[in-house]
Amino acid sequence: MASAATLALETPDCPLCGDTSGKTLFTGGRFSPYGVRCCVGCGLNYLSPRPREDTMLAHYAGDDYFEGSASGYADYAAQESALRATFRRLLGVLRQRGLAGGSLLEVGCGHGYLLDEARAFFSRRVGTDYSSRALAVARPHADVLHLGGVDAVPAGEAFDCVMALHVIEHTYHPQHFVRSLLAQLRPGGRLLIATPDAGSLWRTLMGAHWPSYKVPEHVLYLDRRALTRLLEQCGVANLAAVPYPHAFALPLIASKLGLKLPAAWARHSLWLPGTTLALCGFKPNA
Repeated sequence: MASAATLALETPDCPLCGDTSGKTLFTGGRFSPYGVRCCVGCGLNYLSPRPREDTMLAHYAGDDYFEGSASGYADYAAQESALRATFRRLLGVLRQRGLAGGSLLEVGCGHGYLLDEARAFFSRRVGTDYSSRALAVARPHADVLHLGGVDAVPAGEAFDCVMALHVIEHTYHPQHFVRSLLAQLRPGGRLLIATPDAGSLWRTLMGAHWPSYKVPEHVLYLDRRALTRLLEQCGVANLAAVPYPHAFALPLIASKLGLKLPAAWARHSLWLPGTTLALCGFKPNA
């Protein structure tokens, strides 16, 4: 991605309610030249200024996004053990609640770790991602993969469950994104959205140092009220919170604290509660 100093920036209205007013929460320092604003109308925190959407989509498609990117993942594969453990626990929760089964679409599947873990939970597993390199890694883990976003899935294919895990915080048009996910569901199908919890104790305690103020990738910072409002606006019914315990590789945690651990420690994980907000709802039958 081009350096922050050479990027064309834009200053959006609130992406959730369109309000033109807002107050700056964080700017300068590690945020420069970007800033985090809070909407006066609905309370959403969002990135402003921010890069243009086409710039970020090109970044996500780049060969280095999942490995070696200064704005992305230093080494996504090193998190495999922790991510698989996280997904196994999430899938177990979904089964316990009667939310597993049938066909699954994961939008933003990365290396396909969730799709692989979902073999025993869903009869058909389809994924999308903007990175062709990531999809090459994911290929053995899915029945079908599509290069791009949710719009890359052929029209007319309907799924029993659609998941977007740690994706919505990257989206510039959240209402369009959620409605596109709903369009891929059969009537009565389940939609699961997970995102860093901007209402968590972690964010309150860490303030500007909260790791999920990951600029310029994350452009939305959603708490439960904001995510609920968004999903209800788009017609998602019967929303309920889903527990989402998250395991993190020890070297990743150390890096957030400015420390460095040997790469071999990546097989060791630490479970951190309350980092992720997950809501599940249904596409209405009519």
